[in-house]
Amino acid sequence: MAAARLAAALLLLAAQVACEFGLLRVVSQNGGIRGKDYCILYNPQWAHLPRDLSKVSLLKLRDLSSTQLCSYLDLPVEDLTNQIALVARGNCTFYEKVRLAQGSGAHALLIVSKEKLVPPGGNKTQYEEISIPVALLSHRDLRDIFRRFGRAVMVALYAPGEPAMDYNMVIIFVMAVGTVALGGYWAGSRDVKKRYMKHKRDDGPEKQEDEAVDVTPVMICVFVVMCCVMLVLLYYFYDHLVYVIIGIFCLASSTGLYSCLAPCVRKLPFCTCRVPDNNLPYFHKRPQARMLLLALFCVTVTVVWGIFRNEDQWAWVLQDILGIAFCLYMLKTIRLPTFKACTLLLLVLFIYDVFFVFITPFLTKSGNSIMVEVATGPSNSSTHEKLPMVLKVPRLNTSPLSLCDRPFSLLGFGDILVPGLLVAYCHRFDIQVQSSRIYFVACTIAYGLGLLVTFVALVLMQRGQPALLYLVPCTLMTSCTVALWRRELGAFWTGSGFAKDVPQTSWAPAPPTDSDAPLSQQPAGEDLAKRPLPTEEAALPEEAGVADSAGDHHSPMASTSSPTNGDQVQPSSVVQPGTSA
Repeated sequence: MAAARLAAALLLLAAQVACEFGLLRVVSQNGGIRGKDYCILYNPQWAHLPRDLSKVSLLKLRDLSSTQLCSYLDLPVEDLTNQIALVARGNCTFYEKVRLAQGSGAHALLIVSKEKLVPPGGNKTQYEEISIPVALLSHRDLRDIFRRFGRAVMVALYAPGEPAMDYNMVIIFVMAVGTVALGGYWAGSRDVKKRYMKHKRDDGPEKQEDEAVDVTPVMICVFVVMCCVMLVLLYYFYDHLVYVIIGIFCLASSTGLYSCLAPCVRKLPFCTCRVPDNNLPYFHKRPQARMLLLALFCVTVTVVWGIFRNEDQWAWVLQDILGIAFCLYMLKTIRLPTFKACTLLLLVLFIYDVFFVFITPFLTKSGNSIMVEVATGPSNSSTHEKLPMVLKVPRLNTSPLSLCDRPFSLLGFGDILVPGLLVAYCHRFDIQVQSSRIYFVACTIAYGLGLLVTFVALVLMQRGQPALLYLVPCTLMTSCTVALWRRELGAFWTGSGFAKDVPQTSWAPAPPTDSDAPLSQQPAGEDLAKRPLPTEEAALPEEAGVADSAGDHHSPMASTSSPTNGDQVQPSSVVQPGTSA
C-alpha cells in the first residue's frame, strides 16, 4: 500500500509540468552578425519542437507585438504564410491567439510576456485542434533582439536535448563529502581533546572555546516541529519571510566563517597587540588586533554577498564559502551524545523530507510539493528571491538550455548537517575505543555513496529529490553493520564507550606513589578519563587560542599532582611528547 502511494506521488510529480524550455535562434536578414540563442518556454502538447537546429528552417519573424491577436481585426492584411508571428500577451486565452495565427498560415506563434514566463496551456480538445508550436519569450529578450539585430530578423524554434549528467554535480559532491568529512573529524577531535584536557586551567584572555550543545530527544522533537512550521509559513508567506531567512543566514555564516578562520589567524606572528582596558561589551576581554581584523573581514564578506546575492555570475561562490563555513561551525557546536539520538534525529528528518516532497502534492491546491516550491522559490513570488540555505553550482555543460531559468544545481544544508552529525559521533566513538577510525571512515564513505545514489535518482527521474531518502539508510545501516561486526553495538548505541568503558592498556602509566588515595579507591574510569591516549592525542589538532602558561612545561615523562576536594591528591595525566601540557 505504501509503495503504491509512493508510486502515485511520483506519477503526480511527473505529470505536474507540461511545459519545457526551448531556444529561439535569431539571425539578421542582412547577414554579417553572428546569430544568438534566446530562451523560450513552450508547451509540447500544442506541438513539439525539433531537437536539431540543422533540421530547422529559418523563417521571417513577423512583428505584431503592438497587438494581442485576440480578434480577426488584429490580423494583418497580408497572411502569415511561412512566417513566425510575434504578438503580445494578454486580454484573451492562448488558444484564441494560436487559432487565429494558425488560420492565417503562421508556422509558429511567439507570445511576448513582460511578466514571468508561464506554460501556454489549454485543454485536450484545443491541443488536438492546433498543429503549430506556441512559445513564450520574455520582453527583455525581445528588446535585446531588436537592439542587436534590428527588426528584420530570421528565427527558428528548437529544443535541443540536455546532457543527463552535468559536471557541476562533481563539484557539489566534493564540497558536500569534504564538508562532512572535515566537520566530523574536527568535531570529534575537538570534543575528545577537550574531554582529556578539561583538568587544565586556562583563564587567559585568549580562551575562545565554544561549548558544544548536547542534543536531547526533546530538543529533536522541538526542532522538527519548528522546521515543519517554518516550511509551511514560507510556503504561504514566502515574500515576507525570505528576508528573515537571508538575515539569519548572514549572521550565522559570518559567525561560522570567523570560527573556521580563527585557529589559522591565531597562529600568525603579527598583530598580537591587545585592545586597551575598557568597559565596552566584548572589548573588555581585550581581544587581539588580528582577531578584530578577522571579524571585520568576515562581516565584510557577508555584507558583499548580501548586496550582490542575485548576481548569478559569481555570487554563488561566496554563498558556497559561507555555507560550508556555517556547516562546519554547526557540526563543531552541535553534538549527538548517543547513537540512539543519531537514529532518532535521522529517522524523524527522513520522514519529514519524504512527507514534504512526495505527500504534500496531495494536500495543496496547486498539486505542487511544498518542499520543492519553497526551495526553488514560488513561481508567483514578487521578490524573485531564493533561499540561501543551499550549496549551488551553475551548470557547466555546453547545453544551450543553460540560458534558461534553471542554471544551478542545489544541495540543501540539511543534507550535509544531518548525516554529518552522525559522522562526528562515529569519529568520537572511534577515538575513545581506539578503533583506527573505522566508524568514521565507513560512515563518510556511506555518505558519499548515498549522495551518488541521489544524483542517479535525479538523473533518472529528472525531478528534485529528497536527499535524506537515500543518505539516511546508507549512513545508519553502515554504522550499525560496523558496530555489529566489531561486537560493540551496545556501547555504540548508548555511547557508553566514551572514556569509562575503554579497557586498561599496557601503555597506561602506574599511579604516582605520593598519592594519598590508592587507585582502587578512585571511581571507575576516573583516572583513565584523565589520561590522554598517546596514539590519538598526538594526532589531534592543537586547539587554537589555548597557550601554555609559563609554569606548565615539564619533561615528557614527568607527572604532577593537583589537590582536589581540599585534602585529597590524585594523579594527573602524564605529559606526552609533542602535545600541549
